[in-house]
Amino acid sequence: MRNLHIFNSSNVINKRKIHLLVNRLIRELDFNISSLEINFISSDDIKKINKMHLNHDYTTDIITFNYSSDLKNIDGEIIISIDDVQINSRKFKVSFHEEIARLVIHGVLHLLGFDDQITSDKKVMKRLENKLLSNFKFILL
Repeated sequence: MRNLHIFNSSNVINKRKIHLLVNRLIRELDFNISSLEINFISSDDIKKINKMHLNHDYTTDIITFNYSSDLKNIDGEIIISIDDVQINSRKFKVSFHEEIARLVIHGVLHLLGFDDQITSDKKVMKRLENKLLSNFKFILL
């Protein structure tokens, strides 16, 4: 896929499998990609981005920047902290790769207009995230 770019500061991410996961999401959720970058970085780096762009002085597992005006034609960035993925995978007793899949799905859902700030919206988003993860987590295993 020419419009999807994956950047990885470590060698633990299989870019080919991320491409496959995103392709499955495209088919399942019926959207196109104008431009999408998925960046896997350290918690120190994501903390800097979080502070610079969102005024939050802490690390987080994912930050999504949406540049689209059309929710069916994605233009955006997904930034994922590898360190926080490792922490979350232990905390939630899931594999590292399952947690990666969950966060990629979560980021794509944000780019498609789903939100998790209000409890009712969060429930809708989480339900779809769990369904997609159940259907596609095997890709990264």
